Amino acid sequence: GQSNMSFTVRSAIDYEREKASADYPAIRHITVPRDPSGLPRKDVKPCSWKVCSPDTVGGFSAVAYFFGRRLHRDLDVPIGLINSSWGGTRIEPWTPLVGFEQVPALKDIVARVRLTLPTTPEHKEEFARQLDIMARWLAEARQALRENRPVSPQPKFPAELLPMTSHQDPTTLYNGMILGFVPYALRGAIWYQGESNHGEGMLYLEKMKALIGGWRTVWSKPDLPFYFVQIAPFGYGNEDPEILPRFWEAQAAAAKLPGTGMAVINDVGNPRNIHPRNKQAVGKRLALIALAKTYGKQGVVWSGPTYRDMRVEGSRLHLRFDHVGGGLTSRDGKPLTWFEIHDAEGEEFVPADAVIEGNEVVLSAAGVSKPVAARFAWHKIAEPNLMNKEGLPVAPFRCGTVPRIDYLARAVPEASEYELVYDLDLHSLGSTIHYAVDRSAEIKAPFDRVAYFLELKRSGEKTRYVYVSMDAFTDDPTKLGIPTVASKAHFQTKVSHMRVVSNAEGIVTGEIPTGGNIEFWPNNYGPVNVAEIPGASSELWDFGDDARDPVQGYGCMQIHNAAAKQTLFAINCWQRGNGADLGIGNSPPTPVVPHGNGLVSKTRDWTFQANAGLYKTRRLRVLVHLKK
Repeated sequence: GQSNMSFTVRSAIDYEREKASADYPAIRHITVPRDPSGLPRKDVKPCSWKVCSPDTVGGFSAVAYFFGRRLHRDLDVPIGLINSSWGGTRIEPWTPLVGFEQVPALKDIVARVRLTLPTTPEHKEEFARQLDIMARWLAEARQALRENRPVSPQPKFPAELLPMTSHQDPTTLYNGMILGFVPYALRGAIWYQGESNHGEGMLYLEKMKALIGGWRTVWSKPDLPFYFVQIAPFGYGNEDPEILPRFWEAQAAAAKLPGTGMAVINDVGNPRNIHPRNKQAVGKRLALIALAKTYGKQGVVWSGPTYRDMRVEGSRLHLRFDHVGGGLTSRDGKPLTWFEIHDAEGEEFVPADAVIEGNEVVLSAAGVSKPVAARFAWHKIAEPNLMNKEGLPVAPFRCGTVPRIDYLARAVPEASEYELVYDLDLHSLGSTIHYAVDRSAEIKAPFDRVAYFLELKRSGEKTRYVYVSMDAFTDDPTKLGIPTVASKAHFQTKVSHMRVVSNAEGIVTGEIPTGGNIEFWPNNYGPVNVAEIPGASSELWDFGDDARDPVQGYGCMQIHNAAAKQTLFAINCWQRGNGADLGIGNSPPTPVVPHGNGLVSKTRDWTFQANAGLYKTRRLRVLVHLKK
């Protein structure tokens, strides 16, 4: 794993007490030197076993030690701990190629790795093609030398054919720090990693399948036990607080794979420190899983309560759990925390009153008469207090069906007269745009108006939206979406007869006959008002900007009410995905330089905001009105 597995006993709580009692000559620990390799290695760099003693235990992996110590005490058997970990690493470098090949969702990684391996047909074919290119150049260069004339630059050997070298590249840490132990007779594996992949949601489940399946394959042990830690609550800056819960959901899904188990630690973390020091609890919980599932110990409660199902009774939701052990209880004796409930007519989850009734938790809330969904600990810093009487906590979960409100149909009656061309979940922004709906090839009839509807929502806030329709500025529907290089869309164009509907504060709504303009292009751009838009600045990025080379640049998709000096919406720098710029209205002032009694902002149009990752909901729809 990464740093929380590298974390040593010396840094854990109660170190002096742990050190004094660490006289376990039958526990051995070995730390594998850091060594990424793009090619498989038969051995690891030299390293040696350490016998557990007060003099050595401080350098042991804390999670591994406390795990192994519990097994040693309960089973009275020798324990060997192979600590192969590296702080900050992703899951991909620890995964063998054969693991990636077992998971169709990861085919792009497979293709990338196979191209670097001299033994694969893909590498040989491309290498041969490059040799042909080089041979042609070499012949040309020799001819040029004989004829005393210049030659074109030597072709550069493609980097994608070279072995990977970074400790973050797929397979490199498996090659250099794991493969050397195959076919060592492992009893099982424990894994503490995920902070570096935590923004990936359910994709992490696919990567866990590859890691676990890959190790089981290379060890020829299809039932190799694989037990892991659900990462702890942590703030992660100003990140959307629901990104981490979606990752926890992926980890919980991985715990349903055969031969796995997950230790939940949301009661012993530290939201202000990504390296919580209570590693004793982590090691103990992993050991409980192993005692029950690997060693067959009877009567061991190894899991906290896990959500089973829900039922609705009037205005109350009843949640049932498995693994309740001796029963459900509150860790601190206080009312249960971090439960939320959603009404059929509501827009948001609201805090719920949660009461334990036997092996159920019953939820209710003022103003919720038709509950349809619930969620628990669905926040990046949630430290809930529900557990079983054995002291094992409940993992975050969500259940039920959240009603989806169509704000376009609700707020914009005229939209019923338009045809949908594109529907884009802006979570999928990137170098290639993947529309959820793309009907551009179906729109054959001429259209006279174009409309855009953008929805943005942060966790805990209401959805903000803006709708703007206008006279058509092109007759080509393929140029109405995100203006990528492939779309060939490029507009610095005044638009007429805008109609604006929005619930965002400050947006000028209604009929706007003149003063509108759009800026759609894939280029870089500067603030100079080359289009001479009235009221636009040549110092601020706003509604009169200057598209520049390169064409494959920053990228800009903006609609403005220039007459009101207002950006209606902006989608910029879409290639960066979660780092794109999104906004409705003018972007908030960014202090730059003193000016009079205030400060000058360098942007009105969201350029450089890199804020897409803050939005839970981000959706764009593009429509046209067909000519009658």
